[in-house]
Amino acid sequence: MFSYVAVGTNDLPRAVRFYDAVLAPLGHERCDLDLAGGNATWGAGDPGPHLWVTTPFDGCAAVPGNGTMFSLLAATRAQVRAVYQAAVENGGTDAGAPGLRPQYGPDFFAAYLRDPDGNKFNAVCYGAE
Repeated sequence: MFSYVAVGTNDLPRAVRFYDAVLAPLGHERCDLDLAGGNATWGAGDPGPHLWVTTPFDGCAAVPGNGTMFSLLAATRAQVRAVYQAAVENGGTDAGAPGLRPQYGPDFFAAYLRDPDGNKFNAVCYGAE
């Protein structure tokens, strides 16, 4: 369904370090980096899917959206835990520790986080331990 998801950053080098660490446990590598253009991409190249992190084109500060979140699919609960650990060790903040969320399904295991710019995301595994 999606080609890419884009989130803004005010510090691209910091965001690159953060997402390199966070996406590594899921096996996603950075596929593009354009410091001059102000963006970096992880996942598959065009047409995607990929995560695109960019400085805003209008030159204004990047701000997180209220009610906006993206989700990273994990194959295992161990990957969810590894994403969480990598995020908090690289400047992210906890928005919900790894655990079951039975209100979303019997095996919905997720961790919720914010990146250093405040963008909310989660890592989720839909399978049993």
